[in-house]
Amino acid sequence: MTRITAPELSPSPPDSPPPARRSPALATPPSRRRPSPSPSLALTPSSASTSATSSRPRPRPSPKRTYSPAQWVPVSSHPVFALRGAVGGGGAAWDAAGSRLYVWDPSARGAHRVSVRIREAEAERDGEEVAVEAAVPSEMLMPEMDLGYEVTHISLNTDVSSLLLAGSHNINVLHVHERVSEDGDTIICRTAPVASQILPTNNDGIKVLQTSWHPFSSSHFGVLTSDAVFRLFDLSFDLEQPEQEFYLQPILPGRCQNASSICPVAFSYGSDHLWDRFSVFILFSDGSIFVLCPVVPFGCDYSKKHIEEIYEDVNTFGLKSSNPNVVTNSHLAIAWLEATFPELLRQSADSSTLMSRARAYAPVDDSLTLQGPLCRVCEENNELEGKSSSCEGKAVGFVYSSVGKDSVLVTAWGSGQLQIDALADEIQPQWSIGVPTRLDVDSHGRIKSVAMICDSNPQDSSALRSHRSSSMGSNVKSNTEAVWMGHSPPLLRLSIVDLALPKTSNGSSLSLFLDPLVPERFYCAHGGGLDMVTLHFLPFSYPEMASTPPSVHPVLTTGNSDTSSPFLSGFVAIADAYGHVQLVGITYTGECFVVEMKGWKEPTPLQLDICSKDIKDVESSTTGMISKELLAGPDPPILPSSTSLRSLTPDSIEGKSTLHHYIKVFHEHYVEYGHKVFIELKEHEDYVKTEIEDKQKRLQAVKQSLLSIEAKDEEINRRVDRASKVYDLLEKRIESFKMLPAANKKPLSQAELEFKSQLGPDGRVFLD
Repeated sequence: MTRITAPELSPSPPDSPPPARRSPALATPPSRRRPSPSPSLALTPSSASTSATSSRPRPRPSPKRTYSPAQWVPVSSHPVFALRGAVGGGGAAWDAAGSRLYVWDPSARGAHRVSVRIREAEAERDGEEVAVEAAVPSEMLMPEMDLGYEVTHISLNTDVSSLLLAGSHNINVLHVHERVSEDGDTIICRTAPVASQILPTNNDGIKVLQTSWHPFSSSHFGVLTSDAVFRLFDLSFDLEQPEQEFYLQPILPGRCQNASSICPVAFSYGSDHLWDRFSVFILFSDGSIFVLCPVVPFGCDYSKKHIEEIYEDVNTFGLKSSNPNVVTNSHLAIAWLEATFPELLRQSADSSTLMSRARAYAPVDDSLTLQGPLCRVCEENNELEGKSSSCEGKAVGFVYSSVGKDSVLVTAWGSGQLQIDALADEIQPQWSIGVPTRLDVDSHGRIKSVAMICDSNPQDSSALRSHRSSSMGSNVKSNTEAVWMGHSPPLLRLSIVDLALPKTSNGSSLSLFLDPLVPERFYCAHGGGLDMVTLHFLPFSYPEMASTPPSVHPVLTTGNSDTSSPFLSGFVAIADAYGHVQLVGITYTGECFVVEMKGWKEPTPLQLDICSKDIKDVESSTTGMISKELLAGPDPPILPSSTSLRSLTPDSIEGKSTLHHYIKVFHEHYVEYGHKVFIELKEHEDYVKTEIEDKQKRLQAVKQSLLSIEAKDEEINRRVDRASKVYDLLEKRIESFKMLPAANKKPLSQAELEFKSQLGPDGRVFLD
């Protein structure tokens, strides 16, 4: 079965309020507002404070700062990063609409907001190759209260109104545009804790594994905790109680029937592809991947065209099947779609409505199934297999990427390996029949929150063996029915990439980041540096292409042998207006580096010494321009040691034949070698030009340094001569002091001092 994808709807960029004005508090849309609770229901502290704040408008403080034209400097030279050790350890976030970089400062316990611009290549001045510049001064966003924990990760929502401050055991939300007060460039913003009754305050117990904003909502974010619970919070309603709770109960075939043997590690939302947009992929420590579908934030907007496409697909392929299981699963999916998106039942002639808003709905008698673990299909023998034994250690990172018709899942292992898989079939919704859902409703019967226990189906893997992947079969009708049988989709192994990291006892720490422009490309940060991985084989988007392994190119190397701890505290990928990607990284020591990625061109690796004391130590590593075979020269032809050549004449037939033979031999060894050298130099023309320009600039810099040193040398010599004269003058003054009368006076002894103390003021002794 061929995977299809709906045309993408280009979303309009969110409006970002100007930084100099105070925007009003975050308002809930009319259709999203929920009725006020009845007087009989007690208000929570958060809701009481929110209502009190909304009823008494806070007076706006008078501005205390005057705005002056900003000075633009390279990002790495910005004062935020100039103080080594002052920044790092809290993460970074990027505001694409406002072109601003948010960097958490653990020493100041606030977030720096730095305006960034991309300078054109033609505007280079002073011989500096600077493309990314930052404005001086920058703003400091401070929470209104002491957080009491170390922030390890920050992230912005889609409309850049809230900043998520996550630690190992605590979470807070900083409202960027709700200012309490301001003093110069320091702005105090309203801050609210998240799930303070669920998460401990003493850094003991439940641990926060990952937090992430939902891609289709600016007010919803997901939290995965160590107690194997995935929670979805609504920023516009209540931060203390989650809107949706999913208690994960994975059951692995052939293992103990509980979740104590494995623990969750990370999660990733699906992208804009059929049911993937309603899916949450969860990775566990043993590398197994599970799926929750459908999961929809209440009140978020989706493309109406995409919803109608899914609805038509279910009615076309599901209800008309002769298999009763297919019909049952199709009825459940249709009921969920019609209840969540009521516009599907109303045949409206208004075609101007492009978005459809999700209503709060959950079946009372059924709960979501934790689909998985997703098995991997071997293309050679067309069989399913479990977790690959080639990957060692524990899974430490996970990311989902939608590339054309392919849904790619990348798993990072502590052994330094990257496992790349693709979904071999479509994600479909699954429910556990007869497992009730806990609903919290208001006095009007409207759903406020949902909680459910999500068990995995132990018969899923065994049943899936009889329904192979759609890409392996030839009967389209049977493959379509197999999709709606309620089985988890298998995974197609694309590749396993070994980064060749040093072996450590605790394993390496790896982080994965997607490229904002090229979906086939992602980045992996580890203790040894930063690598770029590019996929060249997509089985469903380009089925005619041969299976080619992905390419790995080092972007930055640290030379650090200890890869158990990461060296990056923050990393953002900026897509500029010229079709390039600017990689901005912040180390734990407070250094900032920028790497420009021009389209598909491979970058020149940078060498970063994390133990150095100056950011200027970042230099390009020396790479060979031409292959070693060409540098070694052509292989000399092997000539026979026969002496019969002396008796041959050029006019004879044998002589002409022998001469033609040797001309051919020399042509193969020298002319073709020259052609290869020409092609190689032609390919490296841009590289050689760049290297020469770089060497010229460095040579000019060295000459300027030498001139400066020579000028300083003369000044130093003058200062040394002056110091010598002062020293001679001081010696003469000391000799003159020795000639004074008091110089030969000896100090009194202890007995003389005691006798002097017995004398009176006039030197006489009084007897009793």
